[in-house]
Amino acid sequence: MSLADCLSLYAITAIWGLMFLNIFLSIGGFLYIIKIQKTDGHIPLKEYPMVSVMVPAHNESIVIRKTVLALLEFDYPVDRYEIIVINDNSTDDSAKVLKEIQIGHPERKLIVINTDSVVGGKGKSNALNIALSVASGSVIAIYDADNTPAPNALSILVENLMQDEKLGAVIGKFRTRNRNASLLTRFVNIETLAYQCMNQAGRYFFFKLCTIPGTNFVIRRSIIDKMGGWDTKALSEDTEISFRLYRMGYYIKFVPLAVTWEQEPQLLKQWFKQRTRWAKGNIYVLLKNFKYAFDKNAGRMRLDVFYYALVYILMLTSLICSDAIFVLGILGLCHVTLGGFSTLLWGMAILLFVLNVLITLSVEKNEFNLESMLLVILMLFTYSKMWVAVVINAGISSIRDKIYHKEVVWDKTERFEETSIQKKKKRG
Repeated sequence: MSLADCLSLYAITAIWGLMFLNIFLSIGGFLYIIKIQKTDGHIPLKEYPMVSVMVPAHNESIVIRKTVLALLEFDYPVDRYEIIVINDNSTDDSAKVLKEIQIGHPERKLIVINTDSVVGGKGKSNALNIALSVASGSVIAIYDADNTPAPNALSILVENLMQDEKLGAVIGKFRTRNRNASLLTRFVNIETLAYQCMNQAGRYFFFKLCTIPGTNFVIRRSIIDKMGGWDTKALSEDTEISFRLYRMGYYIKFVPLAVTWEQEPQLLKQWFKQRTRWAKGNIYVLLKNFKYAFDKNAGRMRLDVFYYALVYILMLTSLICSDAIFVLGILGLCHVTLGGFSTLLWGMAILLFVLNVLITLSVEKNEFNLESMLLVILMLFTYSKMWVAVVINAGISSIRDKIYHKEVVWDKTERFEETSIQKKKKRG
């Protein structure tokens, strides 16, 4: 068997293994979402805890007004929550916009913290630590500056959190607000629903295991205090804090009925930059926590370590091998003797990929249609391939940062004004 055959066999085996894992998680996610959709997500409380809703923001004047106004519309008891916006070293007119909102709502507890380059400007984790220092709530809720959560989102999250003392955090679902802005945002919308949402649901259904996203979640203040706040070196502060939470013996619950809508990158340049930052953050968390994969005292967190290792090691290497063999084969530089059997396996893998994504989209209103099927097929050969470049770039950038001791700073996603066409999104 030639080297090309060995690499091809490795790629096929790895991709099929990952395919079965995704199908397994999708089945669990499908069952969990169907079950929870029979309820409204609410579990009324006799007494509602004080909640500090924290919004880290850096040069977010384009979207911050819509976000804060949405937060003011929560159906959570008005006297039981405060909103803290950290306008972190912004150079645009965010401070002016936020001041106008404060003046327009004098009866509400809306706190705005304007930082400079000395105190702030060091990234999201640092901004959250600043907000934590003035927060009065026993529960902390986090929303990104481009979010417009549903009015019932906070109530659902907090009500579920209060049901179990071992429940450290509760996360909701996020949807693409500008779904119709470009082909790229349509791809992101499908990815969000089929993987980030469905995989979370599947992991929770089977293992009571899921990862905190960067937005639309609540966490106990006491846990954050025990942790000493957010890790300022972590670009993916959400994943990093999830791992620490599990090591402390708590668990995280996924409640997809608590929904927020967020603005996704509309241009490839912005998307690549954002996903590189995410990948760098996840690689940092994986390296930091890999030692716990073999620690029996680490509990269920070990499963998540292996999960991230599969994604960033097995998936990456298998895709590189398969793409390299494909390109070299076209150039006539290598030949795979597995022949028709290999072609059959690849064809079946593609079919299963499309069917798996379509089934997961079927639980969402207005998402399961012919357009979605065509988009899934197209994204398999375009959007999915870009992930390899993202991870490789993230790895190189991480090494460069380590060598030159680069400090963490804000590396935010560029925002866009949304047109009336894009705003026709909240259909389900």
